[in-house]
Amino acid sequence: MNLTPACCSVHTHTVLCDGKGTLREMADAAARAGVRYFGISCHSHTPLALDAGYVLPADMTAYRRAVLALRQEYAGRMEVLLGLEWDSQSDVSPEGFDYWIGSVHYQKRENGRCYAADWGEEAFAACRDEACGGDPLAVAEGYFREVARVAGKKPDILGHMDLITKLNGGNRFFDESAPRYRKAALEALHAADPQATVLEINTGGMARGYRNVPYPALFLLREWREMGGRVILTSDSHSPDTILYAYDRAADLAKAAGFDRTCLLTRGGFVDCPL
Repeated sequence: MNLTPACCSVHTHTVLCDGKGTLREMADAAARAGVRYFGISCHSHTPLALDAGYVLPADMTAYRRAVLALRQEYAGRMEVLLGLEWDSQSDVSPEGFDYWIGSVHYQKRENGRCYAADWGEEAFAACRDEACGGDPLAVAEGYFREVARVAGKKPDILGHMDLITKLNGGNRFFDESAPRYRKAALEALHAADPQATVLEINTGGMARGYRNVPYPALFLLREWREMGGRVILTSDSHSPDTILYAYDRAADLAKAAGFDRTCLLTRGGFVDCPL
């Protein structure tokens, strides 16, 4: 079997959370694109009012049944995997799925408030001014403490680990070359176990027009390679037309970091694939 990175798309969302396509529409698009291993990874429930309508319900029984029914329908044509993107503020367990993606979308600060990592200037300024004494780098440090906590739980895939940079083009909010920033990011990365977790190279921010490069930054990918870690290409797709978005750019970034292989996720686990 000739395997390529485009055989796999396992970070995807549907109308069951914040996606634009139904389960069937997303699966049909994946099959048409030649995907062999397709995973649905809707956002896990959180108790946050901000997430209402954008995440799964706490009772995920219907979600499981719907994905497993789709698996039966596609049997013999495409493997359908039951996944979950588990958020650091979630109040449900990621157990019982084929795989789970550990991600941080919010950071909970000492004042008890949760601040979104990627919601724009107003959210960033609120976290900076209300919880960080006006220090923008302290916002990033708090975010990466959450990433380290999630990484320590050994997710199958660590999701968009530097999502805090989503809207930071041109260092709009903070300097990504600052030693404090890089120290915090690397400490979060070092909390991950390269024997248990695969790091994703995620093109979702590109697909939605927020940035022109994938997550994570090159310095993080180079460090992950030095740690002996593996990577997987994902599109973080929220619509049927982005199932394999910019995989070529993701592959180029992986190569620039020194990788010559990526992973595919199958029902039998991760398998290596040449870039």
